[in-house]
Amino acid sequence: MPKASSFSRFTRGVKHTVKAFASTKHPVLVHIVPMRRCNLACAYCNEYDKTSDPVPIAEMLKRIDRLAEFGTSVVTISGGEPMMHPEIYEIIARIRHHGMIAGLISNGYYFQPEKIKKLNEAGLDYLQISIDNVTPDEVSKKSLKVLDGKLKNLAEHAKFKVNINSVVGGGVANPDEALIIANRALELGFSSTVGVIHDEMGLNKGLTDHEKRVYKEIKAKGSRSYARWNWFQDELVEGNEYKWRCRAGARYLYVCEDGLVHWCSQQRGTPGISIHEYSREDMKREYITEKWCAPTCTIQCVHQVGHLDAWRDPQISMGDYNNRNGKGLKKDTVAQVLGAE
Repeated sequence: MPKASSFSRFTRGVKHTVKAFASTKHPVLVHIVPMRRCNLACAYCNEYDKTSDPVPIAEMLKRIDRLAEFGTSVVTISGGEPMMHPEIYEIIARIRHHGMIAGLISNGYYFQPEKIKKLNEAGLDYLQISIDNVTPDEVSKKSLKVLDGKLKNLAEHAKFKVNINSVVGGGVANPDEALIIANRALELGFSSTVGVIHDEMGLNKGLTDHEKRVYKEIKAKGSRSYARWNWFQDELVEGNEYKWRCRAGARYLYVCEDGLVHWCSQQRGTPGISIHEYSREDMKREYITEKWCAPTCTIQCVHQVGHLDAWRDPQISMGDYNNRNGKGLKKDTVAQVLGAE
């Protein structure tokens, strides 16, 4: 697989964006987990363990093929720590083989030059690393002091886009360190974003006045495109709810290491259906179903996908979840909203 160029990424991105606006009948973004194990144990994280095995490569490729059948635009590999999967390059190459955009979310520990070059050859399009502090502490070892050498490797060798995400909110001892991280990212030629730490349900924990000031300063340093797509956070940092239509389970899918589809990493079990059994009827149901957690949700990627359909297709309240097992709406209810096909 030839390595991605900036121009090819741009043109493919435009193509998939046009497709996303033209039709609501395919996932725009899927997060898929090839292994739950992680080399770290960040205190705020509930998305890892220390013992599980990687998903066998044959099964991972089947899951990627299934996402391609749905017409998925972007597949982002997350974890755990996905760089610990022994066939991570083959997984990325399979995503690109299907014409989908390939992304990776990592803690940053595994970016030696030889591995970066293999990611280039596999066709990785973008990488995101979240850095929580400048010096390691009891909350997080994802620290600038530890990772700066790996960031230099990426600046020198990566042919894919790199974004560094700093965070503010509960558990971060010194909010001002997020500014240092953002400045270092820009100095190395990467893009920089800022996130708000959420609780175990993915909901907003609120920010102090100091944290709000830091958040606004970092956001002002980011590119205009990121600021434009992250405006929901402006309401949340002020302690307000944000009214939007979450399309999780339809336009956004979270596929865990067991191959089950969930609304997101923080709402596991809903709907909790195998990706091999998940259907377009399931996606229709979730597309029109209002999510109880949406008003205070801080999960950035799900919000960004939801913006694509903010102007169309009103949703039905959770009170209309009326089939016997509580996992979906009756087909006639779906038809009333979207129209029979």
